[in-house]
Amino acid sequence: MGIFGGIFQSNKESNDKHNFKWIPLTETAQLNEIVELSNEKLVVIFKHSTRCGISSGVLSRFEKATDSTLETVAFYYLDLIQYRNLSNQISQEFNVYHQSPQAIYLKNGVVVKHESHYDIISNLSLDDLMK
Repeated sequence: MGIFGGIFQSNKESNDKHNFKWIPLTETAQLNEIVELSNEKLVVIFKHSTRCGISSGVLSRFEKATDSTLETVAFYYLDLIQYRNLSNQISQEFNVYHQSPQAIYLKNGVVVKHESHYDIISNLSLDDLMK
């Protein structure tokens, strides 16, 4: 390792440390699967705008503060710039006003919590929702 190896990590090294296990949400058909899966475990849908600095910051903090290897939670990631129509459909189907970034938590087929912007990370506690 060079003199600056500990200070200036490459993006690859940094990404390896926070390799979050997202399930990409890209198709309308997945919404039915998500509702069904929420009967077995907590489902989190994270709607992220790839063009927004706040969204990127919140996503990064969410990933660092959350254990994506939990067997009792499924984490879905929606790139709402690329899949805006799907984002709109989520808002309609789950009766949740569209925001970005946004985390929607489903249990037993219904939304049990939803947060946006910095509230996602300031109110982050999955323990109560997994019961």
